[in-house]
Amino acid sequence: MTHVVTEACIRCKYTDCVDVCPVDCFKEGPNFLTIDPDECIDCAVCIPECPVNAIYAEEDLPKDQLHMTEINAELSRLPNWKTITKRKDPLPDHEDWANKTDKLKELIR
Repeated sequence: MTHVVTEACIRCKYTDCVDVCPVDCFKEGPNFLTIDPDECIDCAVCIPECPVNAIYAEEDLPKDQLHMTEINAELSRLPNWKTITKRKDPLPDHEDWANKTDKLKELIR
């Protein structure tokens, strides 16, 4: 099992989670973070750090977010998605997107 970043992260990209990750399993894209399932050790320290509750253990994913397991795996393998290990500011309009749902169409690969 691994942890999964859900649609809640799209267009927010809070990075509080990367500061606590002991294995640097987060990858950064233009408007989303993903967890590399090959690197994640399932420690769960990232879950409480996310201000928009975007991270779940795979077995706890809400049914409407099950597709995000495959998306995390896919995006973490893209060469332009690099490992992120230090916290950055969220996206400039993160507050406008923090409580929105159904954001998959906004994902920039």
